[in-house]
Amino acid sequence: MDFFMASLPTILSATTLSAVPILLAALGELFSERAGLVNIGLEGIMAVGAFVAFAVGKMTGNLWLGLVAAMAAGVLVNMIYGLCTVTLCCDQVVCGMAINILAPALALFGYNLFVGSNSANATGSLMPHIQIPLLSQTPLLGDPVFGQQLLAYLAFILVPLIGYFFRNFRGGLSFRSVGENPQAAETLGINVVRVKYAACVACGVLAGAGGAFLSICTTPIYIDGIVMGRGFIALATVIFGRWSALGIMAASLLFGFFDGLNVALQAQFNASPVMFFKMIPYAFTIVALVFFGSRRAGPKANGQPYYRESR
Repeated sequence: MDFFMASLPTILSATTLSAVPILLAALGELFSERAGLVNIGLEGIMAVGAFVAFAVGKMTGNLWLGLVAAMAAGVLVNMIYGLCTVTLCCDQVVCGMAINILAPALALFGYNLFVGSNSANATGSLMPHIQIPLLSQTPLLGDPVFGQQLLAYLAFILVPLIGYFFRNFRGGLSFRSVGENPQAAETLGINVVRVKYAACVACGVLAGAGGAFLSICTTPIYIDGIVMGRGFIALATVIFGRWSALGIMAASLLFGFFDGLNVALQAQFNASPVMFFKMIPYAFTIVALVFFGSRRAGPKANGQPYYRESR
């Protein structure tokens, strides 16, 4: 108990820092799956987003411009997935795995060109932390929770907005209709193909932003493989969060907590193998999927190609 209380500020700070990129990518996947597209290429999109945000931010000195470039790069990469799955009706899992192979390779190629033999080029800068008045003075919770970067605050603000969009807006209901029964949605006048492409754009934007968070908010040093499986954790988060924005936020914070616990345990037991602690959030992902993943299916048309002429 003494160890936990002493490490609580470190755990809380690491929890928020770890949860935000997963949350952003998972919210993007929520748009995708609500439209019937299972996009397992989040890992690749985040990898491209992380590199582009780092490179553009370093070259221009403007991290917000790097964020915008990362979101645009995420959309471009995801349009490959959209073309293959929506227009050509290819297998969604195969296309997603292709993105996971192609996109990190593109990021690595860009990294080698940008950094070259000068390792100093791999060091960038971080977005400043913003202290929320009064709340940041709260004992224990103050600085770790209410002293984050603006992008982290924006990520959590998106949660109720996206939840409200899917429940109350006509566009959100169109997404849900397409994910459940695209043929029936088409008879109601909904352009299914347009909705699916809109989902690809939203997924690319948010997953690209999730990758950007890693390189402009988490660490100033860009390394190859910076995403480290977070795209797959984001996929699990959507399932664990029951395809709802609030559920996804809770699941992201839970996964972030185990990542923060990993950081605290490494600091406390520095003589133990580091990789033993690093596997904690991934092990929890597997446990969560085993116990919660099969209890409720997602949208009924998830993963199924849409043929307009079929009924």
